[in-house]
Amino acid sequence: MTHLYGEGAALLTAICWSTNSIFFSLAGRRVGSATVNHIRLWVALLILLLIHLVLYGTFFPFSAAPDRLLWFAISGLAGFAMGDAFLFEALVVIGPRLSMLLMVLAPIFGTALAWVFLGETLSPAKIGAILLTMAGIAWVISAGHNNHPAGKGKLLAGVLLGVGGAAGQAVGALFSKLGMAGGFSPISGNLIRVTTATLALSLFHLMRGQMKEEIGQMRDRRALTEIASGAMLGPVVGVVLSLYAISRIQLGVASTLMALSPVILLPASHFLFGEKITLRAISGTFLALLGAALLFLLK
Repeated sequence: MTHLYGEGAALLTAICWSTNSIFFSLAGRRVGSATVNHIRLWVALLILLLIHLVLYGTFFPFSAAPDRLLWFAISGLAGFAMGDAFLFEALVVIGPRLSMLLMVLAPIFGTALAWVFLGETLSPAKIGAILLTMAGIAWVISAGHNNHPAGKGKLLAGVLLGVGGAAGQAVGALFSKLGMAGGFSPISGNLIRVTTATLALSLFHLMRGQMKEEIGQMRDRRALTEIASGAMLGPVVGVVLSLYAISRIQLGVASTLMALSPVILLPASHFLFGEKITLRAISGTFLALLGAALLFLLK
């Protein structure tokens, strides 16, 4: 039964991330992807500090062992500071649909890393379910990306950014799994990750003299609202759920279920952006959901 909770958390993570990608894409077009990546971490950090104080009586998990702090710190730098920086720029350059297609690479990277560093193995049936899910996702969101309006130059740059985002997410998940060993709190682990990434990005932006400009951009109330909404759904709720998921089930399975975000975005693309839902999109959704169902059922 425990694995069902882990897989359910991974699916809820996908829902959170599909929603926050819309918020961050809209905000990034108004104030820039770098500003979105930085400010949303400060919003998430303040929320997590308060949550940690209420639940555990302290603002920060000071009692965490040094090695655990190191794993989560590396995870935060790889996932939040670097991986998400690439992803957010890809969202602006080539849009959420193609960017999320490239994030399908995260389960592949995650499974390979877990095999090399954690010794995790997957049964042939689960490998088949993962491949089926990924094929369905790719089939859904690759529809209509030919002749992309970004142009060939920007398209190539956006693809490279998306690949970097997927790699960063996979590395972050690997080190988070190491940090979660022994039943450590997902909320505490996420707080360590967000704190590290926030401080690192703040130092970077301060050294580049960008802080004053970013503070001025927060006068854009609409962008600030979008960033805050995305921060709540992504770095706070979504990441806590993802940490819980990877602590309960295999990394490759968790990464695949969390990669369902593009499929979940399909109705939003229709109702919010007026995109036509084709037979190809429907069939791809069916394949992806079938693969996800098999992951639930297979031992």
